[in-house]
Amino acid sequence: MKALSYTLLILFSALLISCGENGKGSFLENQKPKARGSIGEIVLAIDSTKWAGPVGDELREIFEADIPGMLRSESIFKVHRVDPRAMTRMLKMYTNLIYVTTFDDKKGGSQVINAQFTKESKDKAAADPSLYSLRMEDEFASGQEVLYLFGNTEEELIANLRKNKERLRNLFEVRERGRLEKPLFARKNSQAEHDARENLGIEIQAPASYQVAKLSDDFLWMRSPSPTENRPDISIFFYETDYTSEEQTFPANILSLRDSVAGKHIFGDPEDPNSFMVSEKQIPPAFRNMVINDNFTVEMRGTWKTNNISMGGTYLGYLMVDQAKGKLYYMEGFVYYPNELHRDALREIQTILLNTNVSWKESQGA
Repeated sequence: MKALSYTLLILFSALLISCGENGKGSFLENQKPKARGSIGEIVLAIDSTKWAGPVGDELREIFEADIPGMLRSESIFKVHRVDPRAMTRMLKMYTNLIYVTTFDDKKGGSQVINAQFTKESKDKAAADPSLYSLRMEDEFASGQEVLYLFGNTEEELIANLRKNKERLRNLFEVRERGRLEKPLFARKNSQAEHDARENLGIEIQAPASYQVAKLSDDFLWMRSPSPTENRPDISIFFYETDYTSEEQTFPANILSLRDSVAGKHIFGDPEDPNSFMVSEKQIPPAFRNMVINDNFTVEMRGTWKTNNISMGGTYLGYLMVDQAKGKLYYMEGFVYYPNELHRDALREIQTILLNTNVSWKESQGA
């Protein structure tokens, strides 16, 4: 997250009034209250008129876009829109806080935000339309991310939001995974981690809340064993095979691989051979290419069901290539949580999977 550089961070850090509500400076940093808010929550302070207009449309596209490949509409983040004039002390304690304004806006909500900028800082923004954001950590509370988004005009701000959409979204996605890692990996299943190293040659982070459901030479299935009304049924599995051709990374072949692995190993009812898992084809999965730890990777998001249509849900998978070892790895987490949101469960799955190192044996000199 810190690697994301926003041009304004250096330029405006001394110009924005940002010593916190007490205004007494950094020697009280360790006395600030702890930030509050659930994983994936964002408080967004913006004038109601601006939120209802084109700027609001761009912000919703960034932070409230639908998660791809889902059975039903679910937004990436849970956004609470607040009028800046109604920002109470409690709201200012939220972990993720975004202020949005334009300097030409004379409406009351925007003027509250604009008052936090000095004349000199506004002059610098007027001289350079590419300046549009400022990140402040721990401004009102410890463990907090505060992001200011601004422009001289709405047109200017909208252009910068469109240009930097992925960067802004990724800032909070990476931050939220980082927050989730601490409680998720506080205690680990060392046996599952050992099984992954010995059988598949990969290094995984296995939370203690997950237990091994099935293990073979090329397959490991972990499951969170105690789903409740407030806790979804989450499973994660890893599969290893030889990498022989680039065609194995094509979307249709990834989907075929997924169904062959799931059909062989995963059943809604172990006593019913007709209850094996299949991909739901009526809702096309969404694919995205990326590089993780120097390994070419394809992300796949979609929905699943059992062949006998007794169960169903969503999944998030990664196909990862380790050319040095000549190996192909498919890793996936899937959720069963009828009639409930899957967003938080998918973020947990992503956090676990993105902490997998498929090149572990090579890095250990094996």
